[in-house]
Amino acid sequence: MLTDWSDDIVVVDLADDPQLSDELSAIIDRVAGSETDSVPHVVLNMGLVGYIKSSNLAQLIRLRKLVQDVGRELVLCSVDDRVWSVMMVTGLDKMFEVAPDPMTALAGIQLGDSDEQADAKR
Repeated sequence: MLTDWSDDIVVVDLADDPQLSDELSAIIDRVAGSETDSVPHVVLNMGLVGYIKSSNLAQLIRLRKLVQDVGRELVLCSVDDRVWSVMMVTGLDKMFEVAPDPMTALAGIQLGDSDEQADAKR
């Protein structure tokens, strides 16, 4: 389920397929269809994802590129050990920012935004 947490942060609660593929497609479509200055930061809550397919990994990589190309963050959180082991074997663990839970992910994004705003004022 996709939730607008704030004006510039979206939280997506994911579960196993078919919901996983559908939700990832929905957020990719939203990000790809947004104007550059309105692309949100994205938090993917993967707490209910027990397995991941190669097509889902491809979706994650595409979403990461779309978000990072406009200077936004993509944070995965609550990643199950089985999913994390797939990410480690494929080397994707080094590509993604990961947080233990959604609140930590949100706090990290907000602190990052605060740091950027403070730097811009200097």
